[in-house]
Amino acid sequence: MLRFVKVILWNLPRIYMIPKMEYIARHADRYGEERCYDYARLAIRRMMRAGHITTKKYGAENLPLEGGYIMCPNHQGKYDALGIMISHDKPCSVVIDDAKSHGILVKQFIDLVQGKRLKKDDTRQSIGIIKELAEDTKKGRRFIIFPEGGYFHNHNTVGEFKPGCFKSAMKARVPIVPVALIDSYKVFEEWTLGKVETQVHFLKAIPYEEYQGMTTVEIAEMVKDRITSRISEVLSPA
Repeated sequence: MLRFVKVILWNLPRIYMIPKMEYIARHADRYGEERCYDYARLAIRRMMRAGHITTKKYGAENLPLEGGYIMCPNHQGKYDALGIMISHDKPCSVVIDDAKSHGILVKQFIDLVQGKRLKKDDTRQSIGIIKELAEDTKKGRRFIIFPEGGYFHNHNTVGEFKPGCFKSAMKARVPIVPVALIDSYKVFEEWTLGKVETQVHFLKAIPYEEYQGMTTVEIAEMVKDRITSRISEVLSPA
C-alpha cells in the first residue's frame, strides 16, 4: 500500500495521461492496436520507475511468433497483468473482473488495451466473453486470463485453476502459454518503499494438437503443474 501511494503521488504531474488514455481508447481505430499498447506500456514504465520496481522476463522465445494465443498465469496481486505486459513486446490484453475494472485509471487502462470485462455472477455474459475471446484469438489477438479467478494473498504458492478459463482456447484451437509469476505480490503487498524485483517466466506454449481431446479439467491441471514446477525450480533449485 505504501508503494501504491508513492506511485500515485509521484505521478500527479502526469495526471494528464488518464484523459489521454481515455481519448486514445475512444479512437482506437485511428491509433491502432500497437500505438494503444505502446501508450499503456509507457504508463506501466512510469509507474515502475516511481515505485522502484523491476521485472525480469524469461522464456520470451517460447511465445508463438504468429497468430493469437492465451496466456494463463498464476495470480498474486494487482501488478500481475502489468508485469506480463511490460515483458510482452507484442500487443496483448487481459480478462478482468468487471467489478474491479471501473475505478479511475483502471477503467482507462482496460479500455486502452481493449480488455474483456467478465461478470462472474452472470452466466450468460460469461459465456459471451468466452465466445468473444475465441473469436478474437482466432483473428490473432493475445490475451491474459487468470485461471485462479482472483488472488488470495497466497504469495508464490498456486491455487486451484478453474477449468472454464480454458474453454476459449479450445474453441479457437489456439496455443495456451503457461506463465509463472514470482514475487509479483511484493509490489503492492509489502509495506516498504525499497526496491522490489519480480519475475515473469513464459513457459513453452502448448499447441492445440497437444491438448486436443483433453477435458478442461485435465488442461487446468496440466497448466497448473507446469507453472508450479517452474516456481519450485526457481525458488528451490536442486
